[in-house]
Amino acid sequence: MNFYIADLHLGHENIIRLSKRPFKSVDEMDRTIIDNINKTVKPTDDLWILGDFSYKGAKDPIEYLKQINCKKHLIIGNHDNKLLSDLNAKKYFNTITNYKKINDNGRAVVLCHYPIAEWDGYFRGSYHLFGHVHNNFSNPWYKYMSSLDNCYNVGVDVTDFKPVTLDQLINKSVWAQLVRRSPGKRVIGLINWYVGSSPIADAKDVRIQSINEFSCN
Repeated sequence: MNFYIADLHLGHENIIRLSKRPFKSVDEMDRTIIDNINKTVKPTDDLWILGDFSYKGAKDPIEYLKQINCKKHLIIGNHDNKLLSDLNAKKYFNTITNYKKINDNGRAVVLCHYPIAEWDGYFRGSYHLFGHVHNNFSNPWYKYMSSLDNCYNVGVDVTDFKPVTLDQLINKSVWAQLVRRSPGKRVIGLINWYVGSSPIADAKDVRIQSINEFSCN
């Protein structure tokens, strides 16, 4: 099974402030993200890391890579230079590329650290997953990418610091569209949609407080 994640920024203390992450220390942040990966992704699964694995930390990237128990693929981000300069660290990845098009259960998926306005297969129903933009909701490009179909930000700042599947992203998008059509109304949905792959699983009767709770990007 394929899982996706981006913008981990392991070891980067300032990202807690810059992206308003809910952690008291960089150690807590690192531990939470790595634990979430290992609880979600099986050793035989593929984890596609869409850039910015670690940054400016005191620890060597290898110390993090050793703790992640699955097949790892790196889509290079703008903060991966330190990792890429270490030949031993690179050995922990099954593949390392700037851009990748894969098949996820019969669906074409274009992977890139940076958001692409019109990706390969855009008019033929392909999907595009990206990172880089974090949770900068006010950025005009963020808003533009959020308006497009079949493209999703998989940065940890908008996925509850967990890796996600394509099905989870699609299901979340369905509920986001429902909320946009019915603002302020009560809907049957799953706020914590990561509990299951279906938006119906463990559903709760909730009142939507803000669109960001169901924002697909």
